[in-house]
Amino acid sequence: MQIQLEDQMVTLHVQYAKRKKLSVTVDGSDLITVKAPKGTSEETILGAVASIGPKILEQLRRNAAARKVPEAKRYDGEEVYLYLGREYALHELITVQERNADELKLALKKFYMSSLKKIIAERITRYQTQLRVKPKSIEIVESRTKWGSCSFDGKLTFNYRLAMAPPEVIDYVIIHELCHLLHMNHDRSFWRRLGSVMPDYKEKEAYLARQGQFMTL
Repeated sequence: MQIQLEDQMVTLHVQYAKRKKLSVTVDGSDLITVKAPKGTSEETILGAVASIGPKILEQLRRNAAARKVPEAKRYDGEEVYLYLGREYALHELITVQERNADELKLALKKFYMSSLKKIIAERITRYQTQLRVKPKSIEIVESRTKWGSCSFDGKLTFNYRLAMAPPEVIDYVIIHELCHLLHMNHDRSFWRRLGSVMPDYKEKEAYLARQGQFMTL
């Protein structure tokens, strides 16, 4: 089954089953699955999909962005660099005179690490008080896979690349790791506690999923 959403023709994978409600999902491979009650008409399915067309197209755009491979930085003075969610020329962040590309990259990394350390120290106090927890230590690290982590003995680490994210996204990662001091697993209690402090946390997760690959040196 196919449907036109704005200027894009998309294919629907329809599954009929004994169920009361119709649902639509889009996975990372752009597969759009419609699960519908037995006997649901094509008109009803197409109408339901059309009603959430903008959401479907947005997910497809996110998928496309996630598959895009970011270009390697050249450190030649013509590029922009992310800091707290905004774009800056390199010379606005670090001293660029008499430095080659490798030296500029190292200096920028040090800038991000020192900046994030200060940002975390300033912003974590509020949430520690709200959650009534206190980490044993806080460290800024380099990681390819995690934005933050919490050890069983209460030590928190944060990926230096978070300095490239908007402050509210940094707050999300802070709250996420602080909540692990209360709930080590991602169970319902964990998400309820996190949501009680930041109700729109899913938007912050989506930002990291969408933009994280571009937050690189």
